[in-house]
Amino acid sequence: MAVNAVRRRRERHMGRVVMCAALIVTAALIVTASGCSTTVAGTATPESASNAISVTGISDPTLDLPLPAALLLPPERFHASYQAVTLPPSAVAQAAPDLAGIPVGAKVEPPGCLPLAQNYGPEGTAMAVGTSADGRATISVEVVVPAPELPELRKHLGECGEVDVTHRGVTSTVTTVAASNPLPPIGGVRTLAYTRTVTSGQPGHELTQSMETRGAQLGDARILVTYMTFDDRDVDRDALDIAFHDAVVYAFGG
Repeated sequence: MAVNAVRRRRERHMGRVVMCAALIVTAALIVTASGCSTTVAGTATPESASNAISVTGISDPTLDLPLPAALLLPPERFHASYQAVTLPPSAVAQAAPDLAGIPVGAKVEPPGCLPLAQNYGPEGTAMAVGTSADGRATISVEVVVPAPELPELRKHLGECGEVDVTHRGVTSTVTTVAASNPLPPIGGVRTLAYTRTVTSGQPGHELTQSMETRGAQLGDARILVTYMTFDDRDVDRDALDIAFHDAVVYAFGG
């Protein structure tokens, strides 16, 4: 299914190229038919060269990327208020578990509440992160391929609503609460949503990481869009909803 999504994007891309080429040819015919009285700005070229159609600027380099990177929303398509970058694989391997609140190698209680199996390497996970102007909030787009079925994730989240985590001597509590499923941006996509807090530190000196996540899945490809902050500000749901919509439409078409 993920491969089909990339194929659909390639087909739409080629359709845009053909359309643009047709417009260029049409414009050339109009200029030719308008008569000698029309002055056209530019430099004259030999006829053989003028018949060539340039589609420079129409090409989309992401179409040549492997999964899951090919499905990842490019940084330039993030909300304007969030300066975004695509994370290198080494950063993905740390950032993706951070969104789960459970680092790789951590011990958890209940013991069955480790995150579902996921390949955090470039063959399985790709991420882009946008940061707010004050640096205290982020919007992350994560693509996972292959991913377990969405009902399996929903069941896991329901069974692990509160998890105590120990990693390198630091203890934290991860609390996850299901939210109403967002409307699918396109047909055939299944969705879910949840909020999550990660609390660590001693009473009176606690650090709280707050997150709100929208998820969508088509086949074995999953998109997770997460707003995260370390203070008590309100969630920027307008930016989160826009990022979710754009990420899903970019990955799966619409």
